[in-house]
Amino acid sequence: MQKKLLFCVLLLASCASPNQPTTNISLQPYLTNTPQNTNTPNVLIVETTPIPTNTPHIYIVEQGDTFSEVAEKFKVSISDLRAANPDVSPNAMPVGQSLIIPDPSAIFAAASTPTPLPVPITQTVCHADNSSGLHCFALIQNNSANMLENVSVKFNLLDEANNVIASDEAFTILDIIPANSSLPVYVYFSNVNQKVNPQVQLLSAYQGNVSNYVSATINNSVTEIDGNFANVNGQYILSASANQVWIVAVAYDKNGTVNGVKRWESRAATQAGVLTQFRFSVSSVGADIEALEFFIQAK
Repeated sequence: MQKKLLFCVLLLASCASPNQPTTNISLQPYLTNTPQNTNTPNVLIVETTPIPTNTPHIYIVEQGDTFSEVAEKFKVSISDLRAANPDVSPNAMPVGQSLIIPDPSAIFAAASTPTPLPVPITQTVCHADNSSGLHCFALIQNNSANMLENVSVKFNLLDEANNVIASDEAFTILDIIPANSSLPVYVYFSNVNQKVNPQVQLLSAYQGNVSNYVSATINNSVTEIDGNFANVNGQYILSASANQVWIVAVAYDKNGTVNGVKRWESRAATQAGVLTQFRFSVSSVGADIEALEFFIQAK
C-alpha cells in the first residue's frame, strides 16, 4: 500500500513543468464595514387649504349715482374703476347699469395699468353762485394728432393756509377729446363760504381707440346769444349707424374763459348718412357768453 502511494506521488511530480516555478500565495482576510441601518426621519405631511382669491364685486347703479361717488364708496380710484368698466360711459350711467368694482388689493399687484399721458391743463376757474356754491371748470388741452380718451382730473379747493377744504373727481363731458382741441371738466362745490384757491391734478388721459366711435359731422349750426344765455340748433350726419350721439357746446366769455357747458343727447339710434336735427340751450354761470364751441361724439 505504501509503495502504491509513493508511485503516485512520483508520477505527479514528473508531470509538472520544470520551467514554471511554484510560488506560495498568502491570503490575508480583510474586514469590510458592514452598513448600519440609518434612522428614517419622521415626515409630517401638512395639508393646506388654498386661500381663495378675491373676486371683483358687481354694483348696480341706483338713482342719483355718479361715477366718482361709486369710486369713493368702494375706496377705489376713478381711473381703476374706469379701467374695470371700459364700455361704461362715466357721464351717462343708466339706473340698473352693472359696474365691476375691482379688488383694491389686486390693483396694487397689477402691472398693466397704463401711465397717463402728459396732458396740459390750460385753464382752471371757479364761478360763484348766489347759494354759496362754486361752478369749477378745468380746460384740458389735447395737442396731439390723436383723440384722447378717459380724461379725468381731481379738483382741490385750498383755503388761505393751503389746507384742502373740499375735493372731487370728474371726467370730461365727452368720453373723448378730439385731436388738437380743448374740452372742459366740470365740478360743482356747494356750501363754500370762504375764499379758496382751486387746484387741479390730472388723474387719467389715454390715447383713444378710433374704432370705438363713429365719424360724425355737425352741419348748419345756428347760435343765438343773448347775454348769459344762448340757443343753438343745427344738423349732424354720421358715417355709420350709432346708438348714441352726444353734442356738446362750450361757452366762453370775452376773455376766453370757460363759463358754461351743455351736452345734448340723442333719444334714439341714428342711421348713417341721414341729416338729423338737434336743438338745445346753454347758459353761463359767469359773465356773458361771447362765443360757443361745438363737439360731437357718436358710438
